[in-house]
Amino acid sequence: MSGRAGRVVTGVLLAIAASSTVVAVFDQLKTQTKGTFYQRFGKRACDVAVSLVALPFVGAVTAACGLAIKAEDGGPVFYNAERVGMGGEEFIMYKLRSMKVNAPDLVMEDGSTYNGADDPRMTRVGRIMRKTSVDELPQFLNVLKGDMSVVGPRPDLKRETELYEGEESRKLTVKPGITGYAAVYGRNSLPWHDRLALDVYYVDHMSFPLDASVFARTFSTVFLQEGIYVQDEQESRGQDGAVS
Repeated sequence: MSGRAGRVVTGVLLAIAASSTVVAVFDQLKTQTKGTFYQRFGKRACDVAVSLVALPFVGAVTAACGLAIKAEDGGPVFYNAERVGMGGEEFIMYKLRSMKVNAPDLVMEDGSTYNGADDPRMTRVGRIMRKTSVDELPQFLNVLKGDMSVVGPRPDLKRETELYEGEESRKLTVKPGITGYAAVYGRNSLPWHDRLALDVYYVDHMSFPLDASVFARTFSTVFLQEGIYVQDEQESRGQDGAVS
């Protein structure tokens, strides 16, 4: 059953991607006029190539996780999250739902969203998905659509972008990523503004060698489960916020 479901999900992803990828590539060619050759053309080509190779795996894992999510509480499989992308444009970021239906947002003192190991909002399946980061896999569809890149700053909520300080808004000059420099060098264990500083560093140093290094390090970071959650001293500062 899961094998058939995986093939069906993969087929749907391919059908959607086929209708949007060509348009996204041509838009990239028309609009990119600044930066290195890699930034203008190579990065998008790598994004499409990696995403197409990943789709069968993404489809199979999505199908298996979808069955587990449905079996646990019968709620929706996906959480379609509104995020802010390049140029401040809002888009829908696809994720597998790891939290209970209609779970409230928990806001840290610095304005970032709480993400702790003892988060009561997470489902049992969601806790496993979060530790392995498989809840993020549907974002390869965002990459094919052109909303995101494989490597780039992790996208923020609209309310979070309104709290940027100094040059932090420069992270919005590039596409957000499924993984990124800040995501593998500290992840959620770093204070939010420290992660934003790493995002700005990435913007200033974006290149193929850096992207390749971040992509490769992602596997060890996920495998070793480094920095998945906020540090203990930060956890006590969470408070109820608006529904996400």
